[in-house]
Amino acid sequence: MSSKLFSFSRPLPAPFDKVKKKVKVSSKYGDGTEATLTCTVAKGVLSYLKCRDGSGLGAVGTCGAKGVAEYKSTSGPEIYHLAVYDPATGSVLASIYSKETELAETYTVRNNGQDGAAVVMAMIPALSADEEFDQYLTEFEKQYQAGYPDMEKATEQLAILCDNAYRRVNDSGCGAHLPVSIDASGNLMRVSSTHIDSGNFQPDHVMAGEFTILGHSGGPVKLEYQEVTPHSDFVGKYVLNPARTLSAHEQSLVPVLAPWYVLPEEVISICKHAQQSTGKALPMRNFLLRGPAGTGKTEGARAIAAGLNLPYMKYTCSAGTEIFDLVGQVFPDTDGASTGDADLDQQRQQLRDMGGITYENVKTLMGLPDLDDMDYDPAGTYLKLSGVAKPDATAQECMGLVMEMVTNKLQQLCKVKPETANGGQTFTYVESDFIRALKHGYLVEVQEPSTIIQPGVLVGLNSLLEQNGSITLPTGEVVRRHPDAVVVVTTNISYEGCRGLNQSVLDRMNLTQDIELPSPEIMAQRAMSITGCEDDVMVERMVHVVGDMADYCRKNGISDGNCGMRSLIDWIMSTEITGDPYTSALYTIVSKATSDEEDRNALLTTVLEPIFAPKRKKAV
Repeated sequence: MSSKLFSFSRPLPAPFDKVKKKVKVSSKYGDGTEATLTCTVAKGVLSYLKCRDGSGLGAVGTCGAKGVAEYKSTSGPEIYHLAVYDPATGSVLASIYSKETELAETYTVRNNGQDGAAVVMAMIPALSADEEFDQYLTEFEKQYQAGYPDMEKATEQLAILCDNAYRRVNDSGCGAHLPVSIDASGNLMRVSSTHIDSGNFQPDHVMAGEFTILGHSGGPVKLEYQEVTPHSDFVGKYVLNPARTLSAHEQSLVPVLAPWYVLPEEVISICKHAQQSTGKALPMRNFLLRGPAGTGKTEGARAIAAGLNLPYMKYTCSAGTEIFDLVGQVFPDTDGASTGDADLDQQRQQLRDMGGITYENVKTLMGLPDLDDMDYDPAGTYLKLSGVAKPDATAQECMGLVMEMVTNKLQQLCKVKPETANGGQTFTYVESDFIRALKHGYLVEVQEPSTIIQPGVLVGLNSLLEQNGSITLPTGEVVRRHPDAVVVVTTNISYEGCRGLNQSVLDRMNLTQDIELPSPEIMAQRAMSITGCEDDVMVERMVHVVGDMADYCRKNGISDGNCGMRSLIDWIMSTEITGDPYTSALYTIVSKATSDEEDRNALLTTVLEPIFAPKRKKAV
């Protein structure tokens, strides 16, 4: 994996672009036969030497144990490549930075991306700690300064430098091994504007050149807070049928937005489409919210219901979801007949008062967790449900346990004590919230349908996804979709076990919105509103860490956790208690991002520690 750093196919920089790449020399770590010149090391070494004599813009130095480098790219007048290398962990950060815009873009090490020279420059302090590398770098510099009077000798010296670097990076058994962590995509974590402005990589020792970017701290980044839509201009402003009056019970099901909630543009857009298409032959009533965990898709669905002034219901899918789970089930009739258990009879009455014996009501009565809890802490939820510790538990496994527990409770509630039943057993159809919403004109959120193993389950409901659709229930009743009924499908593209939605279902979605993490400004606004934290500088730095951590997880295929708004809020609240952002991060954002110890360590060294370093313990 570390060999991703080296490029052997690219042409060598002048004046070595005419020499053969295979040279009959070897470093002491090589095979003793020959070395191969690589553009990555050759360009990195030459750029370092140009920084030393002032013929090139850039610099190389150290920040603590880390190597840091910046050098002027030829791709634009104000473009620089920045790199940071930690020899202890092998973590590499790099960016393509524009001095003009002060924006940092992703640095990608591969044949059709960047050549990795900036990374080699950042590695030179660690590479030079080796006696052989330091000796040949000094000798090669003399050749460089003199204009290469002995080109053959200079080529051999450069080949030994290339071989030394390549062998030490690639051979983990080498006594002078230098780890380099670069994934298969070649995408490196960015040296962000926050790193630069906070002075996280400000060099304490300069080996070559003058730092003009990493060496200058501009102070904390101040996010510009954005104008947001007031709740008063949104809630109930997109009613689909002004002549319709909700009952008191229905009005109680319309979500109330929390004061801190900042309305995303995607939510407002969906409400506008639903309202303004009303009265047309095929009004827009089916919407898809798609995105990674923690981006607020369920909050968005609830907000849409508030904007449309519609009662909100939801159905959460799991791997084992069947068609009858969505349509409803038939159970033995329990009215008037006792179960023979006073507690169960009391629960029956409670459920009747709640609106009937439904899966959602039974789950609520039992105090079982919902998908937000499972998403937030799947391992803890699994332990609470089963009593069995499973650190790698997924939200889908938790949902399976909940479904099993609800089903068992339903079976208990439907039992009838023989002597209380007069004549034969009768049965009652229990409609699902999905059917209830479509029949009465509510908004129903269908959560995580991409986890369903059987692809035909949702296809079987396609008729109800049509605006004028209908379906025949197990009782023989034909249910026609209410003209105001709105379906919002929310699906997570990063959960383990998620599959693509069936194309026929996608075709029936009138509008698809891809939801990402909110902008840093929105995240800071939300988090400070919820927590009451007034330290805007600290919160803004935390926001950048959360964004970088989510980005790192996506790029490196880490999908057994999540890092988003909920984690950020917990981190801020914990920090206000502990007074230590680093320690609090370990048990909030880092622990929830992944259960893999190696991945957690990578997140610490690559993302967290450059912004919030651990506190040093005082010597006793």
